[in-house]
Amino acid sequence: MGGDFDAAEAMQRGVSDRAEAWDFIRAFVAGWYAPLTDGDGIGEEELKRIEGQLGLSLPAALREAYQLFGRRPQLFDHQDPMLPPSELFVHEDLGGVLCFRSENQGCAFWGVRLSDLGDADPPVVVQSRDGWQPFMGRVSLACVELILSECLFSDGPLYNACELPAGVESQVPQLFQRIVLPDYPMWTGSDESPVRWFSAPGLLLRQDGLTAECWLHVRGKTLAHLSAACIAVPGRWAQWQGTEPNAGYELPF
Repeated sequence: MGGDFDAAEAMQRGVSDRAEAWDFIRAFVAGWYAPLTDGDGIGEEELKRIEGQLGLSLPAALREAYQLFGRRPQLFDHQDPMLPPSELFVHEDLGGVLCFRSENQGCAFWGVRLSDLGDADPPVVVQSRDGWQPFMGRVSLACVELILSECLFSDGPLYNACELPAGVESQVPQLFQRIVLPDYPMWTGSDESPVRWFSAPGLLLRQDGLTAECWLHVRGKTLAHLSAACIAVPGRWAQWQGTEPNAGYELPF
């Protein structure tokens, strides 16, 4: 299975600006789905119309995100979807927050404070059970996290999750490579924070929390990828795939 996309390898040096964020998203989408095309973006006229209705200008990074993949719901419309431009709204808290992402049952929102809209790539806040919290330092980084999360929880049988037994949570960085994203809070609260990402070729993993009984979520490109991760990490997996360790893929670490 040589040539499988590895998110950590693709982001070895981090994401220093929004251009690098869009480059990573293009590479990730090509590796996990099919390459982005010009038709996957929302046009300038529609964005201007939405800005007129809202009475404000979108930050450059948010506009660029919509222009890059805003018509490709496969990438952002599963668990905590990015809102289509027509559904953008201003939350009254914190002096006003332009919300562009919602938890699937409306339990939490992600957005940019109105006071930060003048920045090209402003910080993002999340409405968590502990109140509004800093989420990511830049919209472009929040979009990278969005694409990763929505891939992780996308439809199909190639997802699994495990509540990690005591001591196992520290083994995850030894088995998989850390994706260079900052720690950030899970909207459900401090017990499942911080969130960290890992990968291997053909595998994407998210660890919610650092203590015993935290959760590890995994998506594989194939059943063999997924089963290799489930075999490597001891614990009670939500769905056991029943595939033998020699199913054609072994973890590279």
